[in-house]
Amino acid sequence: MEAFENKLIGEIEELQSKFTLTTQKLIKDVRRQDKIMARSDKRQKQEYDELQKKFAEVEALQKEIEETQKEVVFTMGAIGESRSKETGNHVKRVAQYSKILALYYGMDKKEAEMLKQASPMHDIGKVAIPDAVLNKPGRFNESERKIMDTHAQLGFDMLNKSTRPLLQMATTVAYEHHEKWNGKGYPQGLKGEEIHIYGRITALADVFDALGSSRVYKEAWDDERIFKMFKEERGEHFDPKLIDIFFENLDEFLAIRDSLKDV
Repeated sequence: MEAFENKLIGEIEELQSKFTLTTQKLIKDVRRQDKIMARSDKRQKQEYDELQKKFAEVEALQKEIEETQKEVVFTMGAIGESRSKETGNHVKRVAQYSKILALYYGMDKKEAEMLKQASPMHDIGKVAIPDAVLNKPGRFNESERKIMDTHAQLGFDMLNKSTRPLLQMATTVAYEHHEKWNGKGYPQGLKGEEIHIYGRITALADVFDALGSSRVYKEAWDDERIFKMFKEERGEHFDPKLIDIFFENLDEFLAIRDSLKDV
């Protein structure tokens, strides 16, 4: 019996020894795996950090491109106006008026801000109009009027190849800001809501500023005369809803005009 017990103890001790060796090996393997995972985690973290850095660089570059694009659009618009002896404040005022009209019409802030950036390009086609016509100190004859009226089509032709959203919007503004609600505008003779809202808004903003400004062919109109004409042209030249928005928020338009007076 004693010999049997000694044999059993020996087997148990041998089993214990094997178990110890096995657990030590497992511990060693787990520790090795931990080190591998730690190195992998560190490498993954480095890769993640590098990726985030690249994302940040791309985002910063995209923002710079967008800001440069806005600056170029505004500068081009200002150049177009300067050829017809307008000041840079004209396009600034039109831009601000357009944004207010867009917001009250129901556009979201992003789209309204983009319209503000695009609207200075409404008369970019004027850069291709001869000086003799563009700056004539008096009323146009029939042939001169036809030449001047081509500036909307010229603006479209200059801009419509771009795929950038801001310049696509500017293309619409340049092309449609002389269309009229009653269908008697140009160059396409669009009527009512056939005219894009960008064109309808810029039309009102541009006319309001143009009437109140002195130009080579006319003196500035007083407010009473402008307001009378706007009321008469509600549903004729202009979108009725936009005219209502204009008069409901008149103080804001006058405040912008006062803050951006021509020097």
